[in-house]
Amino acid sequence: MRLFHNAVSSNARRVMLAAIHMGTPLDTTEVNLMDPADRRRLEELNPNSKLPVLQDGDFVLWESCAIMQYLADRTYGQTLYPDNVVQRADINRWMFWACQHFSPALGVIVWENIWKGVTGNGGPDPAAIARAAVDVQKFATVLDKQLAGRQWVLGSSLTLADFALAAPLMYTDQAKLPVTGYANLQAWYARVQELDAWKQTQPVW
Repeated sequence: MRLFHNAVSSNARRVMLAAIHMGTPLDTTEVNLMDPADRRRLEELNPNSKLPVLQDGDFVLWESCAIMQYLADRTYGQTLYPDNVVQRADINRWMFWACQHFSPALGVIVWENIWKGVTGNGGPDPAAIARAAVDVQKFATVLDKQLAGRQWVLGSSLTLADFALAAPLMYTDQAKLPVTGYANLQAWYARVQELDAWKQTQPVW
C-alpha cells in the first residue's frame, strides 16, 4: 500500500499516526502541494486535489478517516479500531465529528494565521478568525467535557478517534488556536504528544 501525503498536512498526519502506531507497512510518497506537476498527479488520484490518498493495488481511497479505518481493517492484531460494533460506532461518531465540526473550525484559523500568507493570499482576516473562534470554543467545550475523567477520548484505550481529533491541533502554537483554556483537552493532547507515533510524524519547520 502507498500513501500520498505531506508532513505539514494534519489530515495526512492523522493517517500516519494510526499507521505508525499500528505498525501498518506503508510505502509513502510526499506530494508538494505548491508544485503544479505534483498537483496534476494528485488530481489524477483524487478529483478533490487533497491529501492524503491511499493506493492499494487498483483501489484508490481518499478521505483521511476512511483511510484510517481501512488500514485498521488491514492490520492484524491492531487495537485502535476494535471489532465490537458498538465500540466502532462510538469511534466513528468522534471521527466524523472531527471531520465535520472540530477540524473545519480549527482549519479556518490555521489558514488565516499560517497558510494564507505562505500561499501569497494576504494577511489574516480578523473577522474570519473571530467567527471561527466562536465555533472552536463551542466544539472544544464539547471535547473537553467528553475527556473529563478519561485518559483517552473513549476511556482508557487509545483509538482512531484520538488521532483523528489530535492531528489538527498540531498548529496550536503557530496558529494561536483558542484551545489552551480547556484543562481536560490540554491534558489529553499532552498525552498524545508523548506517543512515539506523534514524535515520529512531527514536521521539520
